[in-house]
Amino acid sequence: MDTSAKLTRLTVSENHTYCAVDGARRLVLRVHRAGYHTRTEILSELDWIAALHATGTVVTAQPIARADGERLSFIEFDGQKHCVSAFSFLEGDEPKVGTHLAGRFEELGAINARLHQHAKAWTRPVGFARKHWDFDLMFGGSPIWGDWRAAYDGAEDIALLEGLEARLRSSLEAYGDGPDRFGLIHGDLRVANLLDDGNRLAVIDFDDCGFSWFAYDFAAAISFHEEDEAVPALQSAWLKGYRFVASFGVEDEAILPTMIMARRLLLTAWLASRAGNDTDALYGRGFAEGTVRLAKAYLC
Repeated sequence: MDTSAKLTRLTVSENHTYCAVDGARRLVLRVHRAGYHTRTEILSELDWIAALHATGTVVTAQPIARADGERLSFIEFDGQKHCVSAFSFLEGDEPKVGTHLAGRFEELGAINARLHQHAKAWTRPVGFARKHWDFDLMFGGSPIWGDWRAAYDGAEDIALLEGLEARLRSSLEAYGDGPDRFGLIHGDLRVANLLDDGNRLAVIDFDDCGFSWFAYDFAAAISFHEEDEAVPALQSAWLKGYRFVASFGVEDEAILPTMIMARRLLLTAWLASRAGNDTDALYGRGFAEGTVRLAKAYLC
């Protein structure tokens, strides 16, 4: 793509994402957050996306290499070096959460099931590396998205959520991480990472793909909307779609409330550590208080 290509900002969240237009050609450029993923981890993400695209497992943006075959470029600003990856442009709009979305969530459940089936069967390239989204990475001594306590001033709320964290740990340990429950997942298939063109759902942004519980993908799907009254209907639809493609057992369904609370607490930490970006502007106000309300309901 020519250096004269016109750039339009799409979003600033974990990364900076732009649409680049050069004549009739459009690409999506992702400027990766410095220090978040290693070069190997980013290339591993692109390997999985390329495999999914090649097999037609899901509709997703295709990674685009440079003319010299390199899949990553590098830029420097603010004294830091950032990786840049490029993807084909896909048409579609972000769906809006509500009970009307049940049909799309049935489709999303089937998409998640196909992703999990592919991940289980795929022979990963030598050196493939992605993060393990287990309890320790989320909430351990050096939590990847920061400490959720930064979102709170009151000792009462912190004590309540520390109780929640302890319950989450024990529940996840009891559930286990065998290969039938834990593997390579997208990890962030929320509505912001879906494109609906009226005929199909496309999935984008595998930046948080990694190894975690398969059931966690539903929790990610309702990110920032956990208190919405539509969630039970969306969960039922997601399960119906998933089970049309693959099995999702009684114990897997029973762990969903735990996955939802783990994701919610993780997002609370993320918003506290990423204040000022587009996602924070959209969902940040009152989010921490909502986490407390959800925790009380979960723990009762």
